[in-house]
Amino acid sequence: MDAVKTIITKEHKKEMCRYLYNHQNLDGGWGLHIEGRSSMFCTVLNYVSLRLLGQEMDGGDGAMHKARTWILDHGGATYIPSWGKCWLSVLGVYEWDGNNSLPPELWLLPYFLPIHPGRMWCHCRMVYLPMSYLYGKRFIGPISGVVLSLRKELYNQAYHQIDWNLARNQCSKEDLYFPHPLIQDILWKCLHKFAEPLVMQWPFSKLRSRALSTVMKHIEYEDVNTNYLCIGPVNKVMNMLCCWIDDPNSTAVKRHLSRIKDYLWVAEDGMKMNGYNGSQLWDVVLAVQAIVGTNLPQEYDLMLKRAHQFIKMSQMSKDSSGDLSCWYRHSSKGGWPFSTADNGWAAGDCTAEGLKAALILSQLPYEIAGQALEQNKLYDAVNLILSLQNSSGGFASYELTRSNAWLEMINPSEIFGDIIIDYQYVECTSAAIQGLKQFSKLYPGYRRKNIEACIKKALHFIESMQLSDGSWYGSWAVCYTYGTWFGITGLITGGKTYENSLAVRKGCEFLLSKQLPSGGWGESYLSSQAKVYTNIGKDVSHIVNTGWAMLALIEAGQAKRDPNPLHRAAKVLINSQMANGDFPQQEIVGVFNKNCMISYSAYRNIFPIWALGVYLNKVLKA
Repeated sequence: MDAVKTIITKEHKKEMCRYLYNHQNLDGGWGLHIEGRSSMFCTVLNYVSLRLLGQEMDGGDGAMHKARTWILDHGGATYIPSWGKCWLSVLGVYEWDGNNSLPPELWLLPYFLPIHPGRMWCHCRMVYLPMSYLYGKRFIGPISGVVLSLRKELYNQAYHQIDWNLARNQCSKEDLYFPHPLIQDILWKCLHKFAEPLVMQWPFSKLRSRALSTVMKHIEYEDVNTNYLCIGPVNKVMNMLCCWIDDPNSTAVKRHLSRIKDYLWVAEDGMKMNGYNGSQLWDVVLAVQAIVGTNLPQEYDLMLKRAHQFIKMSQMSKDSSGDLSCWYRHSSKGGWPFSTADNGWAAGDCTAEGLKAALILSQLPYEIAGQALEQNKLYDAVNLILSLQNSSGGFASYELTRSNAWLEMINPSEIFGDIIIDYQYVECTSAAIQGLKQFSKLYPGYRRKNIEACIKKALHFIESMQLSDGSWYGSWAVCYTYGTWFGITGLITGGKTYENSLAVRKGCEFLLSKQLPSGGWGESYLSSQAKVYTNIGKDVSHIVNTGWAMLALIEAGQAKRDPNPLHRAAKVLINSQMANGDFPQQEIVGVFNKNCMISYSAYRNIFPIWALGVYLNKVLKA
């Protein structure tokens, strides 16, 4: 794909190398995220990336040698997890026979079967969709001199002597977060030994061809309805590759190439690829609530007008094209995305927070916030939120939960947890309650009974998700502090109080029990991985964790009972602010799928401002 060279210039490559070198661990490896311990998955892929970016095998002032030593000392690249095996196979430095089966024929199964890909979490199915195409095609790129050299660099034995059948299930212990259950090993062995040889032979090869054609149609649908951004960077790049394999001169390839830069971000540490095409909408709606929470909106009228305009233009005005059921898509009309409207995927919590922010701004004077969102568009958002509630009362991330949790037994990723279905979350459920409650106050006549019934079921769900120590596990940020903020806020918004709700009291007691001697809260990302509350090393306070805890406690009336914990926490935030008004970037606080952390750079300002604004107005001025 020579056209990539026109997108990724020499300067791009230089900044990408700088980023990778800057985040190399002292032992020579790279982690799954910038604070993670070294893993085979990221060390191999980053090493290979540097080689493809033009770095010599002993370049980088010894950094490449250290990386290669780490790989070989930990068994070599056969121990890379399954996603890495797929990428290396495409490149030609690993054999497809060393992969467990990813049969595209799954997309031909009847939808009523619980294992149909259309029942999976959208991020999961959108990654395994193009992956199954690459596997079904057994595609291998051009074999260059670098590829031939990598076959020698990545392994402890000669490439032609590697036992690829043994390699299929090898995974480095440093990477293994979700080990294969026995049933999974049996399944992969049967598919590898019996099913795959069968579909490679006529007449069953016709089934493979039909499956690949079906998969390609779904890839094209995803591309068109996301304006070639795709739901995330992994399937974006894989979809682009599949389109190139299908037709290297197609319009689809050109459009894919034009959207690569949407994912690239350059900062002081170099150029990286985002985990989404940004978090624009999510950051904006939280920032709006933070600014309005200070009760100083008149000082930031231009900012609020521009934010309001972005919120309005980011709402989705229609569903994806065609028959949604044929493409396994939920309605998106009225929803808001995590990033931009071009992304095409409405997220449940983003829609709820978008609705809330739009309603808050609609109550401000025109000269401060501009024109309010039209009433019918507010109705569209409410309709979408109501359609996303599951029978349990909970809300998942993008769609209804379509299958059963036991399907997690076939999670083949090895490095992520809870990826197979769209689980229901306290954060998404709490956001839905808050958005609907805010709406019903201003528009009490629209679907009142539906909204009341929805909130009642959602409250029950949140209570059922509370853990014995009073906390809630947060799945989208670190971790129990985040989940408990949403848990308490959802219950309070839904009509519960500290006095009448045991769940609220237990949640407050949990947060107070985790307050550090410094007055703040500081939760490590290790909480998300181990599912046990873990402080940051040396009991360091984190301004974002502290902001979440303060917002929850203030909402639950802590100021009336004992304001001292709030005063101490506020002092931590005030003393953390830098001379230029910015707050410092501290440890990583975003997370997905239990084991992978992500940076939310805007959080360091949003949540201290929000917490201090609410503290000023509801504690000091109360």
